[in-house]
Amino acid sequence: MELVNDFFRDIDRQWSLHGETKVQLRIIGSTALMLQTNYARGTKDSDVVETVAITPEIKEHLLKLAPQDSENETFKKYRMYIDVVGQGLPFLPQTPRCHPLNDLNTSLTHLQLEVLDVVDVVVSKLKRFNVNDRRDIQEMVDRELVDNDQFVERFRAAIDACSMAALNFPEIVKNFHYVQYEMLMTSETPIELPSFLEYHAGRRAVSSQHSGSRRQQRRHRLRSKEPTTQFRP
Repeated sequence: MELVNDFFRDIDRQWSLHGETKVQLRIIGSTALMLQTNYARGTKDSDVVETVAITPEIKEHLLKLAPQDSENETFKKYRMYIDVVGQGLPFLPQTPRCHPLNDLNTSLTHLQLEVLDVVDVVVSKLKRFNVNDRRDIQEMVDRELVDNDQFVERFRAAIDACSMAALNFPEIVKNFHYVQYEMLMTSETPIELPSFLEYHAGRRAVSSQHSGSRRQQRRHRLRSKEPTTQFRP
């Protein structure tokens, strides 16, 4: 998508920090899909993963050049902004697969861009799985860019990498199976969660049931304490 390419070229032209090497930026999300395929859809943010290459100074400079600010010239021109995402936040394998954007990088002086692999982007979208996420995934499947074997491998790797995160893993597995059955048109791969994840998922379900029961009991007690109108003859 040429608009996204121009967006990063514009940031590169405005770059004023000096360094001996180019600043490496890892692009994820739908922007990564548009930068490496012929897919295009409206998006407002370009997610950049916060890696060791992004120092606090570089992060501050990025957000200054392309903020979510209607008064900023870059935002007014492209209707896009940079969002720097913490490395531990995306649902991804421990070592994500990325590809350099060689053609675009040759036109950049200060930045070196790489994009998350299509299958890894698809896996990362199972966590939120909103309407846009499902559309992005379907578009990649329609282009035959999602191999089921790789999808299973990378999904299991993401489960292992994110096992200590506070995520709703049963829901993510359900989303994974939805993509297999409804989009890839293949049978659902059994996914065994680590026992401690299943335990915590069960605890959350039980806790939710108990909370509902406690709320009903509390409402009953409050009703019993409500004052009644007394009529005296």
